[in-house]
Amino acid sequence: MAVEGKYTIDELAREAGTTVRSLRVYHERGILPPPMVKGRTGYYSPEHLSRVRTISRLLNRGIKLSGIKELLKAWDRGDGLSDVLGVIDETTARSGKFPSETISATELEQRYHDVPDGLARIVAIGLYQPVDATSYRIANPRLITIGSRLTETGLPLSEVVDELENLYADCDRIARRHVGLFHRMGWARFQQSDRSPDDLATVTEQLAATRVIPGRATVALVSQLVLRHLEDDTAELAELYDDPADLAAALRHESS
Repeated sequence: MAVEGKYTIDELAREAGTTVRSLRVYHERGILPPPMVKGRTGYYSPEHLSRVRTISRLLNRGIKLSGIKELLKAWDRGDGLSDVLGVIDETTARSGKFPSETISATELEQRYHDVPDGLARIVAIGLYQPVDATSYRIANPRLITIGSRLTETGLPLSEVVDELENLYADCDRIARRHVGLFHRMGWARFQQSDRSPDDLATVTEQLAATRVIPGRATVALVSQLVLRHLEDDTAELAELYDDPADLAAALRHESS
């Protein structure tokens, strides 16, 4: 078990959902700082865990270790990233399919300057996507707006990024579970079928359902559960209003 927020290399790998071999590669490539050594054992901090998770997300988005290294090195130094963005996402850069909503690298650097590995982390969870050496595409405006709303309520930006990362991880698990169900129950059966028009129609219907139903169900359940967990707080707050209807009106306005 990790003690006082410190992890051995085995514990770090398990907590981050990766392998000890991968961590050693990250060390060799210079993208994971060395641990603090006590006796003959190296101990890793929560910052190391955050770095490894960021690396994993960037790898999952097709960014190579060399690009990740340049991105993280520049961020650690506090340098601008205009000279390294060209190698971060070559596939995206070649496609040329970028909407008009872009933001300069300089502005993003300034916005997330006080968040450890901030720019790398928001790229990893899909908020922004490198376009060229000087700009980013706004890839998920809805999630960016949610993050802005959270900061407006007084949450520190670093806490907001942490929460968005946790949300990303939770949603990724939900998505993978539902896609796995489709693969087991829908796609596998289709692969073993005669692939008749009826088989094709069935698997297409299952694919369409898998694309939309998990998201709708997740939104509905999370909204329901948040309200349930806030019942006591809402009731206590209502007692402080001369007219509880004022609280209800304020909550309706905020949710609109």
